[in-house]
Amino acid sequence: MLTKPIVMLDFETTGLSPDMGDRITEVAALRIADGVIVERYVSLVNCGVRVPSFITSLTGITQQMVDTAPPAHEVVPRLLEFIGADALAAHNASFDEKFLRAESTRLGMAPMHAGTVCSLKLSRRVYPQLYSYKLGNLGSQLGIPFRGTAHRAEADAEVAAEVLLHIGRHLASSYGIAAVEPALLMSVNKLAAAKVAAFLRKQSVTAQ
Repeated sequence: MLTKPIVMLDFETTGLSPDMGDRITEVAALRIADGVIVERYVSLVNCGVRVPSFITSLTGITQQMVDTAPPAHEVVPRLLEFIGADALAAHNASFDEKFLRAESTRLGMAPMHAGTVCSLKLSRRVYPQLYSYKLGNLGSQLGIPFRGTAHRAEADAEVAAEVLLHIGRHLASSYGIAAVEPALLMSVNKLAAAKVAAFLRKQSVTAQ
């Protein structure tokens, strides 16, 4: 399961919208292959902007940490090279992808990833009975602990990656789908929760 590589991405940022001038402060990208995390790229980022006090309170990322970090024009190209043409995943993927595209555009670059999986949407569809899909609550319900500090990019990306692997194992064991590939997860992302089980049963029959 999850035999084709997929990169779990998480950004910490100064706010919610790059269109409003918000920038990235930290990135973690974890490559998953053959059911495990095999490679990672993690860095603080200096975008030359002020880190709001509420962001420091939430994440622990201070102005000094950002000011002494590698500049965006070094980090973003390395990140794009790391992701390459693999599929991308993120928890609330629309948030992280819009920052990825905004930071890339600033440098005249463009991401080349092969589609995006949202682990938040996917969890809602595969586990519709859960009470919360916020990353920390979701991890607790699935027995996935934080190994670092919540709201730091690497710790969040690790939990989100383990959520994705948990979903892969669940699909494999519940529906007999041995090769859970990114394209299948993207298809499930687009379905209403009520249609997921029938779709996956069909995929299992097709694969046999």
